[in-house]
Parts: sequence; structure tokens; C-alpha cells
Amino acid sequence: MAKTRTRYVCQNCGRVAASFLGRCPQCGQYDSYRKEVVAEEKPAKSRSAVRGLAASNPPQPIGRIDSASQDRLPLAMGELARVLGGGIVPGSVVLIGGDPGIGKSTLLLQVALEVAAQRRVLYVSGEESERQIKMRAERLQADAPLPADLLLATETNLAVIFNHVRELAPALLIVDSIQTVYLPEMESSAGSISQVRECAAQLRELAKSHGVPVFIIGHVTKEGNIAGPRVLEHIVDTVLYLEGDRFQSYRLLRSVKNRFGATSEVGVFEMHERGLREVKNPSEAFLAERMVNAPGSAIAVTMEGTRPLLVEVQGLTSPASYGNARRTPNGVDYNRLLMITAVLTRRLYLKLGEQDIFVNVVGGLRVDEPAADLAVAAAIVSSLQDVPVRADTVLIGEIGLAGELRLPGQMAARLREAQKLGFRTAIVPRRLRRGERWPAGLEIVEARSLKQAVDAALVSPGRKAKKVA
Repeated sequence: MAKTRTRYVCQNCGRVAASFLGRCPQCGQYDSYRKEVVAEEKPAKSRSAVRGLAASNPPQPIGRIDSASQDRLPLAMGELARVLGGGIVPGSVVLIGGDPGIGKSTLLLQVALEVAAQRRVLYVSGEESERQIKMRAERLQADAPLPADLLLATETNLAVIFNHVRELAPALLIVDSIQTVYLPEMESSAGSISQVRECAAQLRELAKSHGVPVFIIGHVTKEGNIAGPRVLEHIVDTVLYLEGDRFQSYRLLRSVKNRFGATSEVGVFEMHERGLREVKNPSEAFLAERMVNAPGSAIAVTMEGTRPLLVEVQGLTSPASYGNARRTPNGVDYNRLLMITAVLTRRLYLKLGEQDIFVNVVGGLRVDEPAADLAVAAAIVSSLQDVPVRADTVLIGEIGLAGELRLPGQMAARLREAQKLGFRTAIVPRRLRRGERWPAGLEIVEARSLKQAVDAALVSPGRKAKKVA
């Protein structure tokens, strides 16, 4: 019999302690320690035999290694293929996280239905029964019969799941979710740090040794991070987050790590009765309900990975009812809003100290890059002065503390997207060095300071506002 010992592990950061602690000294979380019983001696069976790994390869010169890339599994869902880097890579491990009810299981079931039309797919669920999954599949694919190569299993024992994989040899494995599966040789309960970390490591080695792509759904904490320490994200090849407000129809699939493609890539989906539908032109969708020539509205061009997106930034100022004026952002960083407000107060001499300021990015999108600073500032000034921003104009630029404007990257791609959607004017920072040529047919207004840009953006009293064609 192997000797056992008891330890306590923080479920938030993975810190190990000899006794129970009410507050973790490392991450500061309260009541996060859980008791675990671990064996001091390893079982006689080797770990590689348990995991079904192939024998290790001897070292060889890098020039002799075959660098021919394997063919990716194609996906008709173009937005997901974009985020993954062009398709599903054989032997890759993809972790998908998101808030409860955001659509993670729906998205992966749609992927399973699509791939199962040509290849065998094993969908393992530890949270739903086969009947529940079938009901959702019938709703998603109401106009076509369910594929016979989509195999469902409700199992949480990882050893049994590995047996299914060896017997069925699927082309795709989906595990929903990593917090529900467990290894029987470990004493800790399912969902603990030790179980999550070891199960993810064994799924990764299964994928690498057998060439089976594995999709894993992960729960998130109340802070929005995938449950478990960061080591879980280091184990997998790709980490995707499904973002969005459950009360809105748009969903954003964001890549934060990808060993086979670009990071920070974003796919846009819209939730319908039959699942998630890709939005091929997100900029047009975000601007569809825009009220033209309304004060407090400005158009920003933000980059999400390699894709430029046009979003509407709304600003509203209102006299403060109490002593301290409020700053309420939705979709932009709070500290960034405070900085923009301070620059407007100090450099443009606007009296914003007694004004409540509300800023909203339409569509549920979150804009973190500084290139949207100019649009935020123009929306605030437009609302304060009750003067609309020119309807055919986009604003791109980062604001400095001295009130100067700085040029962001990938300007040519931003301007081409604005021109494609019918905008005629772009207010941008003045470039001091010539680089890539900007698109012809678009009026470029270069401004050196924030005051010049705001004066050019707002509709003058003697000029009639234009409408976008």
C-alpha cells in the first residue's frame, strides 16, 4: 500500500499548504483551500503507459525533421476558422471558456454536427444527458437528419473516455467540461486543481500521440478567468473566450493564445433559435441601428487581431445631481475614460467637473486599444455642446496627456474598411513619417492636437449636416 498524506490546495492559484487557511496568502482569495489526499509513492505502472504515449523519439538534427504541415480539418463556419487560424489542426488542444449560458456548448455542438458529416466525432459530456444533447442537436439542425458519425457519451471517468477513443478512433474529441472529468487513481474530487491540471495534461498527450484534435470547455470564475491556475492555459495550444452579454444577440469569440495562428483574432456571431450564426460583416452589423446626426455619437475604427471593425461610441453628459460627478463606461476602460476627461478639462478648457459622463460602445463590444480615444473624446464634446459629429466621418487616434494625437498602427487597413462602408472623411493624427499609402477617394483630415480634431469633427452651426450614403 502506498503511503498517503493530506494537503490543502488553493483552488484559485494552486498554492499548497500543510493545513487549512481561511485566506490564501498568494492570491488573497477567501475560503479557497480544499483538502486533498495524495499518494507519496507512484504506482508501478508507468505514467507513459497510463497515458498511452508512444516511445520517445531520439534527438535528431533540425534539418532532417519533416516540416510539411498536416492538412487542417476545414470548417464551413468561417468566423471560427478565422480564429483558429484556418481550420482545426490535427493533434491540437483547444480550450474554450466563457460565462455560463453564453453558448459554449452550442458552438461546439455545431462544430461536431458539421465535422460529423464527413468524419467520426466523439462528444463527451459530463454535465448533460444524451437526451438533452440530442434535443439541442435537433433544434440546431432541424432541416437535415442528424449525422450517424456523431457519437455521444455521458462520462466523467477519463480512463473510460480514453478507452472510447482507442475503440472508436474519432477524428475529433469534444470534452464538456474539463471541471467534470476525473482520474480514478487520484484521491481529489473532480474540478479540483490537481484533477483539472492532470486531466488536461493527459488529454494533451492523447492528442499529440494519436493526432486527434481535442476541444475542451472550461468554466470561468466570477472574475472572468478560466477556473484553475494559469498552468491550465499553458498546457493547451489554443485558448478561446466566448464573450458577450447574454441579453444581447452578438457573441465575440476571441483568441488569447494560439500556437497555430494569430492571437487576438476575433470572430463575431449572432445568437439565433438555431444556434450561433456567423456575422460576415461585423462593422455593418454594429452600425445598422445608428441614429445619424445625433449628438454624442462618433464612429471609431478598432483593430481586433487582423480585422478592422467600425463601432459606434456614444457619449452623454448630464449635470451632476450630487457633489461628485460620475464616470460610467460601458465597453471602454474606466481609467482610460478618466484620462480622456482630464485632458478635455485641462487642454480644451471644458467644464466637465460638474458633469456626469456616460460612455457606451454599441453592440456589446469592448474596445481596449487607444486608437478609440479620439472617438470617445468627440462623443463627449458633442453631447456637452449638443452638436452632432459629421455623419460621414470616422475618428482614429490616440490622445496624449499634452492634448496631442498619436498615430496608431495599421492605418491603411482601418481607412480601407471605413471607405468600404461609405464613409467619406477620416480625421486622423498628422503623420510625421511617410509609410504605407492611404486609400484614394477618402478625404483625410490630419490634426496635430485634440482641439483641431474636435473642431474638424463637429458640425459647425452654419453648415448643414451630411447624411451617409
